[in-house]
Amino acid sequence: MSTLHFASALLPSGWADDVQVEVTDQIITKVTAGVAPGPQDERHELAIPGITSLHSHAFQRGMAGLAETRGNSADTFWTWRETMYRFALEMTPDDTEAVATLLYTEMLEQGFTRVGEFHYLHHDHDGAPYANPAEMATRIARSADVTGIGLTMLPSFYAHGSFGGATPHAGQRRFICSVDQFARLIDATRMAIRHLPGATIGIAPHSLRAVTPDELSAILPLAEGGPVHIHAAEQVKEVEECITWSGRRPVEWLLEHAPVDQRWCLIHATQTVASEVETLARSGAVAGLCPVTEASLGDGIFPAREFLAAGGRFGIGTDSNVLVGVADELRQLEYGQRLRHRERNVLSGGPGISTGRTLFDAALAGGAQALAQPIVGLQPGARADIVTLDTTHPSLAGRRGDAVLDGWMFATGSDAVACVWAGGDKVVEGGCHRLRQQAREAFNKAVQRLVT
Repeated sequence: MSTLHFASALLPSGWADDVQVEVTDQIITKVTAGVAPGPQDERHELAIPGITSLHSHAFQRGMAGLAETRGNSADTFWTWRETMYRFALEMTPDDTEAVATLLYTEMLEQGFTRVGEFHYLHHDHDGAPYANPAEMATRIARSADVTGIGLTMLPSFYAHGSFGGATPHAGQRRFICSVDQFARLIDATRMAIRHLPGATIGIAPHSLRAVTPDELSAILPLAEGGPVHIHAAEQVKEVEECITWSGRRPVEWLLEHAPVDQRWCLIHATQTVASEVETLARSGAVAGLCPVTEASLGDGIFPAREFLAAGGRFGIGTDSNVLVGVADELRQLEYGQRLRHRERNVLSGGPGISTGRTLFDAALAGGAQALAQPIVGLQPGARADIVTLDTTHPSLAGRRGDAVLDGWMFATGSDAVACVWAGGDKVVEGGCHRLRQQAREAFNKAVQRLVT
């Protein structure tokens, strides 16, 4: 057992002073407020819970910044995708592990303590399965293991190039599975993560572009009660093509034809209309928002104010990992709403309420639901995922309570996180992950070959 003492901490009941947290075997076993630090306590100023990145494509961290030169035609998600395909086709399992390891150290340094890895880079360069169908997933699991980040694996089923079972694009060959192949991949992935404490698994039908209705029905049982994630309505072109195929918009089709409930997470959903927003909120599913990536790719702005007003739940993800940060995603989410509505503090929830606190609480709860974590936060039974903020940072100095969250999200850069415990293990100290240098060297070696 280890004990930590915080002068101030954000508990499920709210902010509390003089909080002692006991950790045993990666789990918080006792939380006591209003007590002086004991002689064996490790002492810190301010603690908040670690949060989840519910949507990540780890391999894309390797291409961050490589798609920022405009081509001869309008540059869109679809032209960015071609760059992504070219990069994905070159990566080896060693490259994937090196890239994921750096990414997960960066996530932890920024306050993410669990990742939902929406994993679709499955096969060898020619599209043939590896001898171990989960070779690439095994590398992701290794990266999670060495960095300490909590892992929810979401193997992605990808079978077609567009709606209606269209032939796959040549650049997609490393992603493509039959239903039987996918079942074997799921079994092998379960084996790959079995030794990771707290690791869980779900499934991720990639999108309605990539999965037929019959295939969707066939793979859902493979989740075995775990989470189901799917890209939906990210782009206008996607919506138009879905209407041509089915007469319905993507979110509309899913809500009418799939068993969408609290286990589901619809990623992006940027192109939704009022009727879809209200029905999606009633379903209990989580909207998986990735504001930095959605801005980077020109996806659009999710109708968050309307969704929250209807009782909707959301979490945040880093998706393409072009920029990694809890504060960055939540800031971009709020700023997108400010631009859309030409108002300030759009998502605060009401007069006198902190926007930072509202965003943090919602993302903590929604991310936990989306990644099948029944107990989160600084409370007994939760995985000991704890983040301390640097209260000497100029944008945090002298602030207390919710004002600290507001300062972190809206007035700091990437240097406000001090320490991070992942499963009770202190992996970040002084803002640096213990593997930072090693991970950077391995990443740089891999990427230098890939970009030349």
